[in-house]
Amino acid sequence: MAGKSYDVIVIGAGPGGYVAAIRAAQLGLRTAVVEKSHLGGICLNWGCIPTKALLRSAEVYHLMSHAANYGLSASGVGFDIGAVVKRSRGVASQLSNGVGFLLNKNKIDVIWGAAKLAGKGKVTVSAAENPPKGALGAGDYEAANIIVATGARPRALPGLEPDGKLVWTYFEAMAPQAMPKSLLVVGSGAIGIEFASFYRSLGAEVTVVEILPQILPVEDAEIAAHARKRFEKQGIRIETEAKVTKLDKGADDVTATIELKGGKTETLKVDRVISAVGVVGNIEGLGLEALGVKTDRGLVVADPFGRTNVEGLYAIGDVAGPPMLAHKAEHEGVICVEAIKGLHPHAMDKGKIPGCTYCNPQIASVGLTEARAREAGHEVKVGRFPFIGNGKAIALGEPEGLVKTVFDAKTGQLLGAHMVGAEVTELIQGFVLAMNLETTEEELIHAVFPHPTLSETMHESVLDAYGRVIHV
Repeated sequence: MAGKSYDVIVIGAGPGGYVAAIRAAQLGLRTAVVEKSHLGGICLNWGCIPTKALLRSAEVYHLMSHAANYGLSASGVGFDIGAVVKRSRGVASQLSNGVGFLLNKNKIDVIWGAAKLAGKGKVTVSAAENPPKGALGAGDYEAANIIVATGARPRALPGLEPDGKLVWTYFEAMAPQAMPKSLLVVGSGAIGIEFASFYRSLGAEVTVVEILPQILPVEDAEIAAHARKRFEKQGIRIETEAKVTKLDKGADDVTATIELKGGKTETLKVDRVISAVGVVGNIEGLGLEALGVKTDRGLVVADPFGRTNVEGLYAIGDVAGPPMLAHKAEHEGVICVEAIKGLHPHAMDKGKIPGCTYCNPQIASVGLTEARAREAGHEVKVGRFPFIGNGKAIALGEPEGLVKTVFDAKTGQLLGAHMVGAEVTELIQGFVLAMNLETTEEELIHAVFPHPTLSETMHESVLDAYGRVIHV
């Protein structure tokens, strides 16, 4: 059955790719997706979803271990790391199967194998290792529009190359064969911090090394500082303005040489190292060079509608540049396909894309940090509200947290919102909607927030920016 012709072929079935394919099918375009390993991509199979399942297990274990704080008793509390991993993999499998159902429902062909651009409008697919029985596979395919959505993979630094046994990427960290007693995490972005939080919650001794002065470098400095205090209180050791210069591998452990702030050097022996120093785009082997596709620093250059410099070729998601987030990829996929169809969609405002880190405590943000707002020339009003002033937070046993809002002092425009604490990854969307609707401080002040809820912290933070805070 190889050799079919389509209106749209999407290369990669991650969040951006499968959403783009579904939207294309909804618009009446004959659509196919090429995938070489698993539907749902890294996010669903080895990233966003299974890590949240792991973190949920860690959260429940933490609550059980502190049952007395809630007037409850629990004895013999423990965990089976194999069972924890099995649950996580089961969640990922369920959702991957769900993607397959959605593609089939929308009559989208799934072509199993590795794709390579064979010319304008042409894709050659080589055979996948274990394709589903009866599936489309190796062959030559054509489409008027081809969307590259191949995602990204972990970055490897010289001397810190992952080996799958002692030095892990998120792949190995997500499915450990045994629970390490000690761990070094290199990098304090969302991936590094989430794994540091997970393993520390289950009892491992964890050290985080970050080359920059601040952990969670993209977050507001005040929020990052609050989070750091919470992490250190939990027993996570954090070294900023430091770098790992050498790894000496033993039979079942690693000795790391760490250059600390101020130039002092120390060695640290740990069971495992997690390299979480970012990701790089998957652009190799696609045939981009032969077509003259413009790339920059390992990423495909595309305009706000996904168009590359080659007519009929598009790129979305991680492979098209930051922020490398699943929800950004999904939205880009819809915009790209609607542009192909001629619907004139709005370009995405990357300044209004929320970011979430699902550690304990959770961290969420959207828009400009206070420092970035000032750098951009805004005169700002800043509001803050601590969780300790919120009745629901106290009732939950989660009194440590902070909501921070940044407004333009002249116009009342909400420039940014930054949160740390329980369930803030669910709360942040309220501020995202406010920014997209161009809501001013006056409208937020007059909005009625339900009581008792954590969302009241958001309201109080706005009130605080304008000298009207009530509960602190």
